[in-house]
Amino acid sequence: MAENTLLKYFFSNGSSIEDADRFHLTPKARRRRLKEIFRILQHYHFLKGFSPVEFRELLEDLGPSFVKIGQTLSTRSEILPEAYCQELSKLQAECDPLPFEEILAAVHDIYGDKQYEIFDAIDPKPLGSASLAQVHKARLVNGDTVAIKIQRPGVKDTMALDIDIMRLVARQVSRLMKDEQMLDLRDVVEELWATFLEETDFAREAENLQEFARLNADVVYIDCPKVYPELCGEYVLVMEYIEGIPISAHDHLLEAGYDLSEIGEKILDNYASQILDFGFFHADPHPGNIIIRKGKIVYIDLGIMGRLSPRDRAGFGNIISAVGMESATELKDALLAFAVSKDNSAIDHPRLLGELDSILKDYGSCDVSEIDIGQFLNDLIALARVCKVTLPSSITGVSRGIVTLEGTVAPFIPNDNVVSIINAHIKRSKTTREVVEKEAEELALKMRAGTRGALDSAKYAGEALKMATRGQLKVNMEMLGSEAPLAGLSRIINRLTIGMIIAGFFVGSSFLSLSNMEPRWLGIPVLAFIGFVIAFVLTIWVLVDIWRRKS
Repeated sequence: MAENTLLKYFFSNGSSIEDADRFHLTPKARRRRLKEIFRILQHYHFLKGFSPVEFRELLEDLGPSFVKIGQTLSTRSEILPEAYCQELSKLQAECDPLPFEEILAAVHDIYGDKQYEIFDAIDPKPLGSASLAQVHKARLVNGDTVAIKIQRPGVKDTMALDIDIMRLVARQVSRLMKDEQMLDLRDVVEELWATFLEETDFAREAENLQEFARLNADVVYIDCPKVYPELCGEYVLVMEYIEGIPISAHDHLLEAGYDLSEIGEKILDNYASQILDFGFFHADPHPGNIIIRKGKIVYIDLGIMGRLSPRDRAGFGNIISAVGMESATELKDALLAFAVSKDNSAIDHPRLLGELDSILKDYGSCDVSEIDIGQFLNDLIALARVCKVTLPSSITGVSRGIVTLEGTVAPFIPNDNVVSIINAHIKRSKTTREVVEKEAEELALKMRAGTRGALDSAKYAGEALKMATRGQLKVNMEMLGSEAPLAGLSRIINRLTIGMIIAGFFVGSSFLSLSNMEPRWLGIPVLAFIGFVIAFVLTIWVLVDIWRRKS
């Protein structure tokens, strides 16, 4: 009964009707999958913790969605210990292959009898077997050697169901997390859903390959497989067969005469071009997606690509430049300009500037090779969120891509860093003429603003003088931040006033004591005596007040 209540609570808000119909996301399917997940977790005694090997095996048993999460975590040393990252990196290599009969059945489902008019032969031994797809070498009837990437049957529905469950859980958890400084889990899951839709549509990957090839046509050391778009579809991708050395095989690269540092620098420099020049970048550049062939760096899997608008590209470039200059002021201006929304009235500008200065000092004191770019970017994003500055969603994809790539090329450039290389790319990409033109443009804009301000000041000053000569000018002045000095001045004036009153009582009582006024007490007029008493009491009160306030 309690289990059904819990499931009903979590599944009270489902996916859209279109998604539910497309991926068969029914409440019954969700309950069945959730029970399966619980059963696997119990098998691994999840409450007692995991060793690195057990954690990897758990993710493999949970299915392709969790394998993808594990692949991402394998490059995030700031989240998991190094032993776990090394073990999870095995998820990027191979999964148990599907029987060849199932692959042939999937090919027949896609092409029907036309497959015999397209393929002359398909190698039974897979080139690679991942959580999402399996790749086989094949020969077309025209003699071309190709790689055919076939999506595992049923994997798309399983991944959709897993992410849909994450979406439902995130909605309920977000209701309990009222702190606006917390990351909205719904945004994370929706980004995961968008990535899933793109990665599981091989027709879109074919388009990505074509666009990537076009944009990098002039880069002699970057390449990607040639695609056969007429043979591609949602569940199959046919592309040129690439035979080379995996980027993770360092010993083989050295034996082939490659310079590892040159490979690392070229990968990062081209990645800077992808982000800043093209606005079309590989969002998942892990080692399993990169091969070295004939002196070229070949991206073989373009299932997940990121896109940046011209505005976002310029904004991200300004952020990197500010980091390179170690200028908190420039970085603050760049972040605010990059933001899609911000509440200027709620932003604590001094705090934001101080925090940025602290971040830059912390990372600026490190050697270039010791900077944790992942943690650095996370700190910037977290600070922006705390200060009510909403950065575009594209920053998340860029950050994830950079962190993944740094994990990939770290062994190649142990004494260098992503930020320094991207910043160097920015400087190289600007000619002296462009720099001068940019500076001149900024100077002209500032001079224009200054001239306009001076003219406005002269205009308003003239109007104020004219009103003053006519007696029409009234001044309303407020002294902000002056409460304490005014309070002190007020106390001084009050004491002087009381002192004058005390003096008046003493002087007046002294004159009365010399008169013959009746009645008298102790030889002096009663009125004079009362005056002396009042003056004495006021004197004692002033002395006590001075002692109590120490001023």
